[in-house]
Formats: sequence, structure tokens, C-alpha cells
Amino acid sequence: MPVLAESSYIPPPGFSNAHIQTLFPYLFRKVKGVRYKRERIWTPDEDFLDLDWSSVGASRVAVVSHGLEGNSGRWYVLGVVRALNRSGWDTLAWNMRGCSGEPNKTIRSYHSGITEDLEAVVEHIIQGGKYHAIGLVGFSLGGNLTLKYLGERGSEINKAIIGAVTCSVPCDLASGAEEMAKRSNKIYMKRFTRMLHEKIKAKMRIMPGRISDDGYNLIKTFRQFDDRYTAPLHGFRDAEDYYSRASCKQFIPQITIPTLLVNAKDDPFLSEQCYPLREAEANPNFFLEMPRSGGHVAFISFNKRKEYWFEARVVSFLNNPVGENDEI
Repeated sequence: MPVLAESSYIPPPGFSNAHIQTLFPYLFRKVKGVRYKRERIWTPDEDFLDLDWSSVGASRVAVVSHGLEGNSGRWYVLGVVRALNRSGWDTLAWNMRGCSGEPNKTIRSYHSGITEDLEAVVEHIIQGGKYHAIGLVGFSLGGNLTLKYLGERGSEINKAIIGAVTCSVPCDLASGAEEMAKRSNKIYMKRFTRMLHEKIKAKMRIMPGRISDDGYNLIKTFRQFDDRYTAPLHGFRDAEDYYSRASCKQFIPQITIPTLLVNAKDDPFLSEQCYPLREAEANPNFFLEMPRSGGHVAFISFNKRKEYWFEARVVSFLNNPVGENDEI
């Protein structure tokens, strides 16, 4: 305890396959009804973060952190934003550096452990003085970032932050990278390396001579990309040093507020080490829920509200952040 023994999630007929779960919403889901208002804030190193607000006049706000090569317009972000708005939460879906449709201004970009940017977003909210409660929501890379942020701050976490929910999180980055390098994940890996290449080419255009894509076609895995780009651009010795220092698993024991992690047992992106069972058993504030099915950032549901199961789970937990696995 608090490993949640059972989950209420049951996949619809025909959606028990993890790859179908993962790919279906990416290819077909459209989320309507979310209207953003964008705000740009500046970081201490003179870069910018674009924040997309969806407000309903609430006194509480949820900060939503997207996954690798995502943004505030991804279906999974829009889905949870809509569900939270319906439940009386304002939301702030922030775009990590270079993810808002415009290249960022520094040679560095974003990565799984860049918690100083999440801190800048949270501090901006607190300085605004509008909200009495803040919830955090993170998907995949954004989930790792969220859990690392909470653990780093431990008992010093701002009292306004009342709970967090994360989904499909590669809690151990090194083994997660190995999992993604497997042949069964080739289709996803090709997509990610292609998208990351576009980011490199954008940087080459605005910072000629400072970064190169010579031989990029040889990069087939996250470890190769992180060795060449992520590590040196962000102050790590190599990919292994990056994985070691940025993985959230080591920070989970220090989390002091109610926090839920939902990782499907069939998630094709996650290794065995990405399910922090021991950490959940040892920390009464950290709840681990492992549905048998769900894929990666999916948990498909078909209902009149057009909400996926995880979106309702976020609302349920943040409305009552005590870790109970309410039926949804």
C-alpha cells in the first residue's frame, strides 16, 4: 500500500491490444470545445515559454505537462483540459521550449528532467495570486518531469499544490530507452526521431554553426539521440548521465503530497523498471495504479461525454486527492 490492487478501467471490445489503444486516438480522436488564451512568459536565461489557458472563472487551476514532442494541442492534453473545465477547474497547458510552434531562443531545448521550467510556470501562477489550489497533471515525459519536480521539493513544496496525477510515465529512462529501441516499437521510434530532426533543423536555421545534423540518418534510438544532442546541450556527460540524473523514480520517495501514477501493464513504451512498486509501497503519499490494458497515453472509452477513462480519473483524484480508487 498504496499500490492500488484493482483498476476500474476496462477497454472497449476490440481495443485490448496495446498498439491499437496507443495508435487509435493519435490517428482518429478529435477533442472539441477547448478555447485557449495564450500567454508568453520569460525564463531566467532569456528564453520563453508559451502558456495556454482555458479558464472557467475558477479559484483552482491544473497545470498540464505534455509528452515528448507534444504540445498543448495534442488530443490527450485537450481531453484532460476539457474534463477539468467541466469539473470547475481552470487549466494551464504549457508548451515546453520549442513546442509551441516557434523555435525557442537558446541552444538548449527541453528534456525529461528540466524541472526549472515547470517551476517557472508554477511560480508565475502563484505570483498572480488568483488561485487557492493548484493541481499538476503530466503525461509521459511530462509525467516524469512532474514526479521529479514533486520529489525534488519534498516537504518544501508550495502549500498551494494539493495533488498530482501522472500517466504513462517512463520512470526509469535508461530501461525505457532500451524498450523503445526494440523492433516492436520501430514505428514509434521512427516518428520520434523524425520529429526531433525537425527541431534540430529549425535550430540550425536560427543558430547557424552552433548545431549540426550531419549524419543524423544514423540515429535510430533515443540513446543515440541523447548522447549526441540532449546530454551535451543540457550539461550532462552523456546519455547515461542524463538518464541517471533525470529519471523520476529516485525522487518518488520524497513526494509529500497526494500523487497518482497510472501506468498500464501493457504500455508498449515502458520497461519493467518503469513500474515503481517498491516506491509506492514505501510512500503513503504516492499511489500506483496499473490497469491491465490501456496502451501508452490512451485508456480509450466511448461514452456520451466523449471523455476517456484517464480524464475522468484525473478529475476524480484532484477533486478528492486521497488516493481512493473511485469507480468511474
